Amino acid sequence: QVQLVESGGGSVQAGGSLRLSCAASGRTISGYFMAWFRQAPGKEREFVARIVSSGGRSYYSDSVKGRFTISRDNANNMVYLQMNSLKPEDTAVYYCAAAKFASRDPDDAEDGYDRWGQGTLVTVSS
Repeated sequence: QVQLVESGGGSVQAGGSLRLSCAASGRTISGYFMAWFRQAPGKEREFVARIVSSGGRSYYSDSVKGRFTISRDNANNMVYLQMNSLKPEDTAVYYCAAAKFASRDPDDAEDGYDRWGQGTLVTVSS
């Protein structure tokens, strides 16, 4: 079973940047889609970005496209989320997630992922 631990969250002013990291252990993440989701206060968890197993292609929600970049380092079992031009509406707990099945695209649906980290809080002030 894979365990996921996020880090890198914090407080930043609007327009700033943060880089989130997700460290996986227990098994390799290569061969699996990986994703980032977020949950803002009082709202449901929502898809942010996902990346194919090779790292060669990524997908983003419309709200972060052009500002966020997901990447991965399979050799070190790591996934990253570079967040630029942050806005107050990006404030949320950010979760790393691993796809349920190898080599299968779970799209942006939560039920396609069965391993989640504990989350890291990102706060963006205006």
